Amino acid sequence: MFPVLFEIGPVTVYTYGFFVAAGALAAIVFARSQARRWGIDPDRITDLCFFLVIAAIVGSRLFYVAINGDYFIANPLEVFKIWSGGLVFYGGFVAALMTAVIFIRAHSLPFWLTADIAAMAVPLGHAFGRLGCFFAGCCHGSQCDLPWAVTFHDAHSLAPLNTPVHPTQLYSAAANLAIFGLLLLLRSKRRFEGQLFLYYVMFYGIARSFIEIYRGDDRGAFLAGVLSVSQVMGLSAAAAALVLMIWMLQKQGK
Repeated sequence: MFPVLFEIGPVTVYTYGFFVAAGALAAIVFARSQARRWGIDPDRITDLCFFLVIAAIVGSRLFYVAINGDYFIANPLEVFKIWSGGLVFYGGFVAALMTAVIFIRAHSLPFWLTADIAAMAVPLGHAFGRLGCFFAGCCHGSQCDLPWAVTFHDAHSLAPLNTPVHPTQLYSAAANLAIFGLLLLLRSKRRFEGQLFLYYVMFYGIARSFIEIYRGDDRGAFLAGVLSVSQVMGLSAAAAALVLMIWMLQKQGK
């Protein structure tokens, strides 16, 4: 597609980086609005978001490097070129979650309420990020002959050229927007603090595991030759979130 958004003299703005930045901004603006809604200092949420964005980028890049170790051992400087694509969501999720726990406890924020705010903001920002993936060609789908298949022609694209593939990046962007919409609808129906976060973990884990079926990029080793690392993590997290939600609802007698 269009890995480079525009160039001004020696300055090159990559489409992937632009959409990642736009997603982070959208998530922060939305998180601030929800903080005000639930009586939390929005400036403190902005500080949290700043650290989460950094942690997510570092964690997702390290995870990507880990599952593509042979390539980066041979090309060590490529590790730092995140503007051209190559971030694995679950690596960023784990790093951001650890960072959030530390920040929330350090600043005495209500843990599960803050988690609910983040759970609604993350899929909004993630949807923008997946659009960036689409333009960069990373996270591409497997070959197909469906009417909506896409073909990449730009020599700088990370997707295979001149081959129709599933637009898995757009599948993921649509799934994230759907999750964002569902969480907005469920916001007023939650029974306990943290329920939106558990919903998010369930919905995303299931959606990601399904979309993985149509991915065509290298995603490292597969469990029993069937499930990718992301599918194992997604399904495990979804199952754990479901069990915890049932336990919390039973605890409340609902």
